[in-house]
Parts: sequence; structure tokens; C-alpha cells
Amino acid sequence: MSIYLASARALRTCGLLALICAWTPQKSIARPAADASAHLSRIVIGASTVLDGKGGVVHNTRIVVEGSAIVALDSKAGPLTYDLRGLTVLPGWIDAHVHITWSFDADGKNAGQGGNSQDAAYSAASNAYMTLMAGFTTIQSIGSPADVPLRNAIARNLIPGPRILTAIEPIFGPAAAAATPEELRALVRKQKEAGADLVKIFASGGMTRGAMTLSPEQLSAACDEARKQGLRTLVHAYRDAVRAAILAGCTEIEHGLGATDEDLRLMAERGTYLDPQAGLLLETYLKYKDNYLAAPYYTEEGFAAMPDLISAHQEFIRRAAKIPALKIVYGTDSIAGAHGRNAEDFIHRVRDGGFTPIRALISANSLAAEAMGMARQIGSIESGLQADIIALDGDPLTDITSVRRVVFVMKAGVVYKNISRTGVNVLPRP
Repeated sequence: MSIYLASARALRTCGLLALICAWTPQKSIARPAADASAHLSRIVIGASTVLDGKGGVVHNTRIVVEGSAIVALDSKAGPLTYDLRGLTVLPGWIDAHVHITWSFDADGKNAGQGGNSQDAAYSAASNAYMTLMAGFTTIQSIGSPADVPLRNAIARNLIPGPRILTAIEPIFGPAAAAATPEELRALVRKQKEAGADLVKIFASGGMTRGAMTLSPEQLSAACDEARKQGLRTLVHAYRDAVRAAILAGCTEIEHGLGATDEDLRLMAERGTYLDPQAGLLLETYLKYKDNYLAAPYYTEEGFAAMPDLISAHQEFIRRAAKIPALKIVYGTDSIAGAHGRNAEDFIHRVRDGGFTPIRALISANSLAAEAMGMARQIGSIESGLQADIIALDGDPLTDITSVRRVVFVMKAGVVYKNISRTGVNVLPRP
């Protein structure tokens, strides 16, 4: 039995952190803790300002939730279950690129995604909890086999966390580079059989160096097979690999640094999604340098280059933001030390990347949902979609730093976080 599955079961017996073991989904703060998960057939949320996830702003309305779904926006609905007037209400955010199982080990060193101990399982569960509390109700973790039991445990409501889509194991390294197109097709089918939600492909080396690691023919075979299997393809690509992945018909480009404006225009023309990072990833490496420093990937030379790389990424995003119709989604590449801080890239995008606040927010709402093929399930506040609803203490359209102040989190109709403040009351169950 997988140690991750065993650990997930251990969570139910409260052998873990008090933080997670004490969790009980709230349907109304007025209900006693033992009965807080009791199903309410109907929830009405009062809101003075709602960002609908598509660019629209709705004032003085009420959101009606039945079960896990939004059924109406009706200003006359009542009685109120939650009164969020005075806050900014919006759809739960989507992070298109995280590594949810990455953690630091008992010595504080980077354990990456390879840990298979109970401690590693508990850390992954904690990462998921912190991400949900930060307002992210859906993530793509790309990828690790350890994602699968965590994804399944959350889906079964054994532990709290965001909805997880995973690539499981990426197509990567010398074996992939040496594979024939038909062998790559077989690798894609293997991931499908293992339960992958998408396919992650490495098509180039790292940020500052490295040529393409797959040929155009290999990329075309992998992305074509994924389409046949009903899977999307997310391609790690820098420089020349960006254009090759676009021409191969792959779904989404991860990172993209080194792409030319011509490449970006081609991306927009083909409808390829772009998932760049705006600063959180490299700032996390710098903040936790001592935890990460280890050959061959984390060297003094590499760390010395990171401040300039932050500027290079932000210059790249500014260029990309000017390309008409280019679909830029929100992905942080969150690793150990960044989980729960995913919203920081909103601030980078607005402050340093040329994004308006509303565009930055849409990139983590309806646009991200569209990129995942889930636009009719998540990403917007509208009737028929999942009741993924968060609230901020502040107005992100005038102060983007308010994304740090998430005071209410509902996922699929269940309230996981509700912090009262002056003038905001949570009413008892009617």
C-alpha cells in the first residue's frame, strides 16, 4: 500500500497536525463544530461587490448555492447565511502550475517531490491546506506520482485542499530524448492509464541555457497522441522550443522565456496558452537559498543569476501582455517555501508585468478554467458552476495587495475559511 495513501488514512484518525485534524468544513459559523459539516440544502451569500471572473463587476447581489453549485444571483434572495458585504467576492483562484508535494525535510533541506515517508505525506497535505486557505480552490500539479493519492484523498473529502489535476510523471530526460515518436506515444498512453489529467513534456533545458531536448517530430507525436487520448499537453519550453511546441499543436507553453514577439503572435494565432512566472518562484529560491543550495541544479552561480532572471521574466511578461489575443494564464510554479503564497504573483504581474488588476485576476479565473477544459465547471460566479467562492478584505482593482487578505473560502459549496471582521456578520442557519 502506498505510504501516501496510508498517510491520508492516518489523517482521518487525527494522527497529524492539529491544524488539519481539527478541520471540519463549515456550513455556518453558528453551528456547533460537531455538526458543522451538516448539509444545508440552500446557502445565500450577501455581497456588495462581486468580480464574476470574466471581467464583469456585479454590485449588491446575493449568491444562491444549493449543494455544490451556484444556482442563482438574486438580489432579493434570503434569508442570508453569510453576509460578505464590504468585502470583494470572486471565484476561487486557479493556479495552473504548482508542485504541491515539494517540501523541506526534517533538516530543512529541499526534499523535492521524491519523499516517500510519512513526513513527506504530511507535508504535502499541509501544502494543500495552505494553498486552499490562500484562496486557490483548483491547482495543476505537474507532476509527481505522489500527487495521485493526495488528489484522491481531497476528492473524497478525507482532507482539505484544492481540487488537483496532475500530470503524474513528466516526459523528461535522456530516455525521452532518445525515444522514437512511437515510443513517446506509448509514454503518453501510459500516463493516461495511470490516471493523469494532463501530460507534462520537457522540450528544452533550463532558463538560461540548454537547447531543445526533443525534436519537432517527437513533440508532434507526443502532443498528437495526447489529443487522441483526450489529454492536454503542457510543455516546458524556452527559446527555440517555444515555437516548436506551438507548431506541434501542444496546448500550453510553460515559462516561455526567450520567445520572440513573432513566437508570441503565432501563439495567439494558434490559440496556444502561455503560462509564465512573474517572480514568486525565483524569490522563493533566493529566500530559502540555504535550504536549496546543492549540486547539480542549485549552485552559487545559479543563485547569483536569479535577481537578473526575475527582471528578465518580468520584461518577458510585459512583452507578452502587449500581444493582442494572447491567452496568458496564471501559474506560479509553486515549490517548497511558496505554498500558500501563490497570490504573490498577482502583485508581480500588476506592479512589474504590465497587467491591469482585472486581467491578472481573470488569468486565474475564467481563462485558467478555459485552458483546463473546465470553463463549464469552475472559474466564474454564475449559475450552474461549482460554488468556488472567495472573499478579500479590500478591493484588488485599486489595491492589488489585497489578494494577500483572503478571509472567506468556499469550495464546491463547503466553507473552509471564514474570518469575521468589523461590519461583517455570519448569520445563523435559518
